[in-house]
Amino acid sequence: MAPSRISLKARALRYLSAREHSRLELARKLTRHIQEGDDLDQLLDWLVAQKFLSDSRFAESLVNRRAARFGSSRILSELQSHGLDDEFVSPLRNSLLEGENERAFQVWEKKFGTAATTHEERAKQMRFLQQRGFSNSAIQYVMKRARLIDPS
Repeated sequence: MAPSRISLKARALRYLSAREHSRLELARKLTRHIQEGDDLDQLLDWLVAQKFLSDSRFAESLVNRRAARFGSSRILSELQSHGLDDEFVSPLRNSLLEGENERAFQVWEKKFGTAATTHEERAKQMRFLQQRGFSNSAIQYVMKRARLIDPS
């Protein structure tokens, strides 16, 4: 007896029960499981109509998961890679940019905790924040604040 195949709908619901997905991401995951007679676009439309799939919920979820570790540019780039419309990204962009300095300082503090004493250490700390996607102004804010807290 051949093992029973999971339907495309069941597989989609399983993915969505684990975490939010964008429409594009879910379509990519389901594409390799399409069998004869399956209509992926119709399934995705049904999931949206039933409110199982929501790009706005996905965008908010991604921002909430990433904000404590990454800068605005990296998060916004990831949102764009998921094919989200600007209507979902714009409100999140504003909130990300508002709190970026403080988030950058918290990330820096968790990783380093003390101000750099040499140019090499300072450059290392700045590169770390830059790789995390923080803006140059946020990085400068962190470096100035670190010197004020720990004037070595």
